[in-house]
Parts: sequence; structure tokens; C-alpha cells
Amino acid sequence: MIKFVYVCFISLLLVGCSNQDWRTASREPAGIAPNPDTNKQAVIEFYAADAFSWRGWFAVHTWVAVKQENAEQYTVYEVVGWRVKRGLPALREYTTPYPDRYWYGAKPEKVLSVQGDKAKALIPQIQQAIANYPWADEYTLVPGPNSNTFPAWIGKQFPELNLTMPGNAIGSGYATRDK
Repeated sequence: MIKFVYVCFISLLLVGCSNQDWRTASREPAGIAPNPDTNKQAVIEFYAADAFSWRGWFAVHTWVAVKQENAEQYTVYEVVGWRVKRGLPALREYTTPYPDRYWYGAKPEKVLSVQGDKAKALIPQIQQAIANYPWADEYTLVPGPNSNTFPAWIGKQFPELNLTMPGNAIGSGYATRDK
């Protein structure tokens, strides 16, 4: 019986670790973000998706997207570790009509959504806070700063968002530290 359990565990481990290559993993939109063609309101959204490969068993990757009123695209902000290894800032910014893209094969979940006048008023302040993010050039998987530290830090700057990070957002607690 012990041998059977061991073989099942190893098989599960191998299946879980054999995620498709990151280059071919889905980055398609999940269809959970307000469509900028039809929703003209200002929007702030926080997303989480399982981390790539075996890390997804334990942790998520999180990011923030904002869309100004009447904008045709969202501006997405996220922290990515591989950028630091290439001499780039960990904090990445890009525009897209699809802020809810799969995170290398993992479907995102919406952590928080704010729309309308409240979002319109907060977006300039959030963008200013993002410009002041203290760990923009740093990434450490554990304890942080990492991809989960960044949205958690934004949430700490704006308590009115009532942001609750997922329990498996490893590194989000690092946001309580001072730099």
C-alpha cells in the first residue's frame, strides 16, 4: 500500500510539474474584465492567478489594472522577477484591452473591482503611488518583495479600497515593511 501511495504521489508530482512551456502557455483573455469598448467608466481591478509551474500549487501571481474613463485600453502594472535578472526594473507597465489575460496557462480571478466615480478619483492617486513603489527594482521570491508585495503595497496606501489579498499571495506581508 505504501508503495502504491508513493507511486501515485510521484505521478501527481510529475504531472503537476510538466506544465506546458511558458512560451506556448495560454495568455488569452479570460473574459472577466469590463470590455473597454462597451464600459466607458473608469475601472480599477486587481487580479490573481496561480503562479507558473509547480509554484502554482502554493502561490499566486497578482497584478493591478486601471482604465481611465473613456479609455480604449487598460494600463497593467505588475512585478516580474525575470526582469531584474536582465537588468530591468521588476515593476512592469503595459497597455492592453485585456488586463485579465491568463498568467501563463492559469486563469486569473478578480480580487477586487472598483468602477465609476470612485475609480475615476483614485486612478491618478494610484498611478502616483505606483511611481513611488519602493521596491520597483527588486525581486525576491521569499519573503519578498515580489509580485504579491506590489498590489498589497498599493492596497496599504489606499485603505478605502478594502483590498484583501489571497491567502496564498506569498510575499504580500512584505508590504508592511518600511524601506
